[in-house]
Amino acid sequence: MMMGYGLGSGGILMLAFWVFVIAGLVWLVLTLSRSQAPVGDGRSTALRILEERLARGEIDADDFKTRRALIDGTSK
Repeated sequence: MMMGYGLGSGGILMLAFWVFVIAGLVWLVLTLSRSQAPVGDGRSTALRILEERLARGEIDADDFKTRRALIDGTSK
């Protein structure tokens, strides 16, 4: 009497096929979702960098205000 899971050579190949199909679909979805990620506008990125420079002490508050006005497109 043979005890097993009922998978012969054909069953193992079929199982391997479905594992590869599902893994390929997961990979495809993840790849497409990463490529569709929204990209922030340049203004918000520039403002974030400016805020980080202020926090690190690289620029003072007056310099921050002047540069922020330039980013926003308004005068001081």
